Amino acid sequence: MAHLPVVSLTDCADPNALARQSARIATLFGATPTVLPLDGPDPEGAAALTLLDLLRSTSLIGGPAQPVVVLVNIAPRDGHWPNGVPFCYFRHGDHLVVSTANPRVLAPLASYLGVTEAHVTDVREVLEAAAAGWATLDADQIEEVARTQFRSLWYAPLLARWLADGHPVPARATEVRPPAAAEVRVAVVDNFGNCKLDRPAAELPGYTPAKSLLVRNRAEGKDVRVRCYDRLPDVPLGEPGITVGSSGVGFAELVVRGGSAAELFGLRQGDEVLHLTS
Repeated sequence: MAHLPVVSLTDCADPNALARQSARIATLFGATPTVLPLDGPDPEGAAALTLLDLLRSTSLIGGPAQPVVVLVNIAPRDGHWPNGVPFCYFRHGDHLVVSTANPRVLAPLASYLGVTEAHVTDVREVLEAAAAGWATLDADQIEEVARTQFRSLWYAPLLARWLADGHPVPARATEVRPPAAAEVRVAVVDNFGNCKLDRPAAELPGYTPAKSLLVRNRAEGKDVRVRCYDRLPDVPLGEPGITVGSSGVGFAELVVRGGSAAELFGLRQGDEVLHLTS
C-alpha cells in the first residue's frame, strides 16, 4: 500500500474531532495527515480559497512530484440534505480530492484550474459495492457508517483510500460551475491582518495601479477610497492599499503595509468589502 500524503480541510475543528480524524487517516494511509481546521465565521469562503491555493501549490515543481490526497469537509449552510451533503471526488493531475459537494467551495476550481466535473457518491451504494468487491464489511458495519452524522470521519477517508487504490467506486458525474456571486468578499484574513479577497485583482472593476476603489470600512461605518498597487512593497508604509496578493491566480488583497487591514477596516472572513460599480 502506497503511503500517500494527506491534507484535510475541515470545519469539524474541535480537538476531539481533529484527533479522531488524524488517527483514522493515519491508519488508512500509513502517514500522519495534515489536518487544517477552518472554523471562522465563513468556513466555505476560506475553504474555497485554501483548496485553490493548495492545488496550485503542487505546480511549478520542475520534475516528477508525489501525488497528494486532499480531503475537504465543509458542509453547505442550507440545511437541504437529510443527513448531510454527499461527498464527491475529482482528480487534478495526479492529485485526488475527496470533498463535500459544496458548490461554493468547488466553484473557483472551475474558473481558475479548469475543473469542470466531479463525481458524486452515495454512502450506502459505495459501502455495498465495497463489501461485494474488495472490503471486509458486514451489514451492521455498513449500516453504522451509512447512518452516522460524522461522515467526514467514517466515510470520507475510506472513500479516499479506495479511490487511491483504484477500486471501481460507483459515482455520478456532476458539473462544477464557476461562482455566480457578484459581491467581493474577504475569503481569508492572514496572520498579518491582510484581507485576501475572493477574486483576482484583474477582475475588480476599475482596478489599475495608481487608481482607487471604494472599500467598505466597517470600523467607521462608511466607504473610503483605497489606492491600488501592483505589489505589497509598492504600498507606502502605514498606508492601506489593494494589491495583487499571494493567493489564487493573482487574487487581490486589501492590506496595510506594516499594519492590519482587518483591524483598520473592521473586517473579518466573509465580509463584503468592495462595490463592483465603483
